[in-house]
Amino acid sequence: MPEPSLLARMGARLLRSRPLMRAPTWIYKSRAGALFGSRILMLEHVGRKSGAPRYAVLEVVDHPTPDAYVVASGFGRKAQWFRNIRANPRVRVYVGSRAPRPATARVLDRQEVDRTLASYRGRHPRAWERFRPVLEETLGERITDTDSPLPMVELRLG
Repeated sequence: MPEPSLLARMGARLLRSRPLMRAPTWIYKSRAGALFGSRILMLEHVGRKSGAPRYAVLEVVDHPTPDAYVVASGFGRKAQWFRNIRANPRVRVYVGSRAPRPATARVLDRQEVDRTLASYRGRHPRAWERFRPVLEETLGERITDTDSPLPMVELRLG
């Protein structure tokens, strides 16, 4: 993998900042999540060891149906929220300013990830161009057009 740019290293460092990444949770809990727009949601999941509620604010990569959202794990399979949903796929999803909704998490297979990523690149080419190096830095791998190493999860409401 080529040497990451300064911007990619700085972006990855910001994403690793726990206080910064946890700051939006109180906004969602107070039902003001609409401030983040429709491309962000908050996932409530259960700690696999503690059993306590945990929260992650994530970008919506796709919203294929009214009852489904797709999010990506920028830190790969080692992300705590990702490991937690693998242990217990029953979650709650906060979208906008609405009350949290129960959902089931399902990890997408590589073909589904490739299709979803291609669609995202087509819809948001400038965002992808800026964020791709940051994701590659956090994953430690290049993100290719096929067989992408970026894990994605479908959150199905209901």
